[in-house]
Amino acid sequence: MASRISKRRLLGLDRSGPPPRQTLSGQPLNPWTLPNAIGFVRLAGIPVFLVVALSSRDGHDALAVIMFAVIGWSDYLDGFAARLTGQYSRLGALLDPVVDRLLVVSGMAVVWRFQLLPRWAIMVVIARELLMLALSRYAIRRGVQLKINWPGRIGVAPTMGAPFFAMAGVHWLALVALYLGIALTLTATAVYVWQGLTELRSGHFGGRLSSSD
Repeated sequence: MASRISKRRLLGLDRSGPPPRQTLSGQPLNPWTLPNAIGFVRLAGIPVFLVVALSSRDGHDALAVIMFAVIGWSDYLDGFAARLTGQYSRLGALLDPVVDRLLVVSGMAVVWRFQLLPRWAIMVVIARELLMLALSRYAIRRGVQLKINWPGRIGVAPTMGAPFFAMAGVHWLALVALYLGIALTLTATAVYVWQGLTELRSGHFGGRLSSSD
């Protein structure tokens, strides 16, 4: 509960220490938790967002922008709920990054459709997200421990911010977020690949997968 942890940890500012035991490989999925319920709602909201956004005339639909923001920011809410209630789960550790990456890909699909951002850059972002999904599944099967790195953690906000600002009509800020997000997430990907190869060669697998970065 919140009384047993510091405010910094409760707010997600302190990420030190080992991951919760319930999130490790081999633990039961335990789907019926409050954080997972939030994750399920976020996941269900993505196709609704796509229908609304792709049905708009120019990609600048206010409802779609609000939905994208709510789905994106509620990523923090499910983590806060897990820390507040102690309801960690293996399913939550697997579901959270999948939802985040599906949201990024969906947002990029919208801005691609309406040519709101450079398409070459959109392709880089989508390719990176799909690559991370594939690498994540491979790491799970091999029991490779990938620790969250700071470029990946910081890169989530600008990567999600790029389609948000593009759909909101703030083009210059969308471009800044897009290029910053690409630089950070590609750096993070290189670190993950290097770390994974190092663990595979050493044969020491920790059974933990990075979450949403």
